[in-house]
Amino acid sequence: MTDAANLLKDHRDSIDRLDAILLYTLAERFKQTQAVGRLKAEHGLPPSDPAREARQIARLEALSKEADLDPEFARKFLTFIISEVIRHHEKLQK
Repeated sequence: MTDAANLLKDHRDSIDRLDAILLYTLAERFKQTQAVGRLKAEHGLPPSDPAREARQIARLEALSKEADLDPEFARKFLTFIISEVIRHHEKLQK
């Protein structure tokens, strides 16, 4: 193998490990949000908390800047996750 091919393989192996970390982290996050959704349903709380969602988006946009990640990407990513969480919470309320 050439040096470039070895380097490419190393980068791809690292990406594969990071993808696994992301998926397991998302799975754990959704376990926590499911617990929140059940709690909200049991206590008649609304499935959405717009003030918290706005704080979370602002917090992660700031973190993304520190991490040298495009804040717009971070906002879109978190907005997608929040919409999925709300969808799950709405299902639990029914």
